[in-house]
Amino acid sequence: MSRRLISTGSTFEQAIGYSRAVVDGRWVWVSGTTGFDYNTMTISDDIVVQTDRCFQTIQRVLADAKCRLSDVVRIRYIVPDRDEFPKTWPVLQRYLGDIRPAATMMVAGLSDPRMKIEIEVTARRQRRPKTEKEAK
Repeated sequence: MSRRLISTGSTFEQAIGYSRAVVDGRWVWVSGTTGFDYNTMTISDDIVVQTDRCFQTIQRVLADAKCRLSDVVRIRYIVPDRDEFPKTWPVLQRYLGDIRPAATMMVAGLSDPRMKIEIEVTARRQRRPKTEKEAK
């Protein structure tokens, strides 16, 4: 399988020169994803809403890579304000509670002051039996 690039159509991807994700074999690397709604290029000022939006985008990208959130083996959170991070925990539990990937949280400035969290993941697609529909 060759290397494949995935885009969400974010203006950031084209302006800066990166892909939302890179697929190489069974591995998928998803770039740092923020809480922007990439269709409208708007962002909430609430870290909880931003975190949920991050996961919505990540799930769409993983699906495009024929992956699931359950394939995530590594996750990295970047927040500019460490005191805000605990507010995200219920969202993280909802999406990752049974998956429990290796995780790191870092405190760092983000490229836009409206961004309150950035999340990047690494996934390894599991070998799954083909569905009856796929076998045809």
